[in-house]
Amino acid sequence: MLAYLIRRALQIIGVMLGVSFICFIVFQYTGDPVLTITGTQEVTQQQIEEVRKKLGLDLPFYVQYGIFLKRAVHGDLGKSYVYRRPVFSLIVERLPASLELVGVAFLFATTVGVGLGILSAVGRGTFISKLFLLGSLVGVSMPTFVSGLLLIMVFSVQLGWFPVFGRGDVLKFGVWNTGLLIVSGLSHLVLPAVTLGLYQLAMLLRLARGEMSEIINEDFVRTAYAKGLSPAKVMLKHAFRNACIPVLTIAGLQLAAYLGFSIITETIFQWPGLGRLLMVALRQNDQPVIVSYIMFIAVCISVANLLVDVLYAVLDPRVAHG
Repeated sequence: MLAYLIRRALQIIGVMLGVSFICFIVFQYTGDPVLTITGTQEVTQQQIEEVRKKLGLDLPFYVQYGIFLKRAVHGDLGKSYVYRRPVFSLIVERLPASLELVGVAFLFATTVGVGLGILSAVGRGTFISKLFLLGSLVGVSMPTFVSGLLLIMVFSVQLGWFPVFGRGDVLKFGVWNTGLLIVSGLSHLVLPAVTLGLYQLAMLLRLARGEMSEIINEDFVRTAYAKGLSPAKVMLKHAFRNACIPVLTIAGLQLAAYLGFSIITETIFQWPGLGRLLMVALRQNDQPVIVSYIMFIAVCISVANLLVDVLYAVLDPRVAHG
């Protein structure tokens, strides 16, 4: 197992190097960030060259990349061109909002999606089952920005139940701030979390339905019924216990991807998280922020894959030796 973990950790390092290198190559053709920094100000060519030299943009590509890697190893991700602040501090500042949004969306999508999937499989062929299946198809097909705008129009504009945008009031505990302990923060969180979780909810519903539909026809399930066990006990203890592994695996992999998917949601609801930070960075060509964000998402996805692989290796030792 130790050798397996070391091998997977080395793969993650390789992925990070590849992601960062590709980002640096792409940024060679995305415009000059110095022009973005100076904006419409009247500056001379000499001043532009001074700014470029100060930022190290006059150095060859491979030298810039080497300096970035050296600093990244020591936790220095550079300084934002737009905010004039260390990128690491910007990420730490925005991370609580994104993690709360992702966490609530994940719980909503997993519990509701898996629950409805089980009900749909148990009552297969009924009107309710077909209704759930139709709803999941709509959820998979509908873009996030459309579902977000529809939720705003219905629950904010028409009914007035929830705020339209923002995060609301928060409590600060050192570097961490949370809105989960305040009514205002919770009310602002509902619509963004539902919007972010709808697609994953629909995917998990269909996956749970498919897995449960296969499991309930297995011999051991019929044997459990023959022993006189109650339907609820058969479904939860026997059927779902065997169907939950692939479902929870996909849910775990989606958890890291939520951060990447949250960009649109945070933009629609003006949520002050990492997604909005990236959108500003993209508009302003703020390369240190963009590279750091992409690497952060890559780390999250790689770690999620590692945890899932470890789980499989524990359940099936053949995976670790494959």
